[in-house]
Amino acid sequence: MKERSKNKENKRIICLVIHSLQAGGMERVMSELAFFFVKKEEVEVHLLLYGINREIFYPIPLEVIIHKPDFEFKTDKRLISTFKTLWFLRKEIKGIGPFTILSFGEYWNSFVLLATYGLKFPVFVSDRAQPDKSLGRFADRLRKWLYPRAKGVIAQTQKAKEIYNTQFRHSNIKVIGNPIKEISNKGRNIEKENIVLTVGRLIKSKNQDELIKVFAKTNNPDWKLVIVGYDHLKQKNSEQLKKLINELNINEKVVLAGKQSDVESYYLRSKIFAFTSSSEGFPNVIGEAMAAGLPVISFDCIAGPSEMILDGRNGYLIPLFDYAQFEKKLKQLMEDEVLRKELGQQGKEDIQQFFIDNIGEKYFEFITSV
Repeated sequence: MKERSKNKENKRIICLVIHSLQAGGMERVMSELAFFFVKKEEVEVHLLLYGINREIFYPIPLEVIIHKPDFEFKTDKRLISTFKTLWFLRKEIKGIGPFTILSFGEYWNSFVLLATYGLKFPVFVSDRAQPDKSLGRFADRLRKWLYPRAKGVIAQTQKAKEIYNTQFRHSNIKVIGNPIKEISNKGRNIEKENIVLTVGRLIKSKNQDELIKVFAKTNNPDWKLVIVGYDHLKQKNSEQLKKLINELNINEKVVLAGKQSDVESYYLRSKIFAFTSSSEGFPNVIGEAMAAGLPVISFDCIAGPSEMILDGRNGYLIPLFDYAQFEKKLKQLMEDEVLRKELGQQGKEDIQQFFIDNIGEKYFEFITSV
């Protein structure tokens, strides 16, 4: 942990609060915002990392002051560990004395609001999942009680804002999409291959098993399907996917690439991005694929894909679980190089509105407007 600034009184201190910085969309966004905020004059950034797993997968600027609990969260003593974590957050935040606090995570924002209950520091929260998703009766009620106490709520999409207005009735909800990185092949010279790419944790809602079936039905021997992602939520889906690949006898055509630190090289090597997730907040991987110039085909789940994809202009939005239509459009993209390039180039232009300079500034203005 670094020493705190000696000129603390001259700085606006931003406190970023998140339970995890493992590989994932929410975690990557927090990393991007940390890099953006530390470049601001007279701004000091602190990061509180308080979850069970405190691994840092994404880079964090050296200027950011990181705070972690000095105790292990013991799942066999969950109640005691939970109270210790609440106290850790409250004590650290009081010691930091932030100008503003930004918290991520639909399951965790209530935890942060409880930890800061009664303190004077403004807290801004953002859920990062499908906006109409129930977290369970207790968690849903807790959010209804606590979220109105937040200074502001950040919705990733307009649809999410509409839903939040009915759930929380908060007077200060702002729609801000996720920052998307510019992805360039300049200096890398990675050659394109006939690859259909998908990126995401291996969890049931991503429906990678159905994507494998759809890919198999296209029956195109010149193409491969590459799945980048790792097991999560104790679902152990990688073994099930391997079994399915064996059953379909397409071992040579489907690659389970696992967790990758250089996902950009996969975007640059591929020609199509396919996304069968049925539950999203704002899927960063769609934006990243578009930034790399890939045509994207995605299910039109309740929120997220439609914020970036305009059907027929820069990709395809498929009605949820319409695998026949998904297969049809995937085959069309595989067989039409001109179409792939047209959609991909348009997507590369359209996604620029979500680059960090624009999105980071929207975040900064909102959370410092107290």
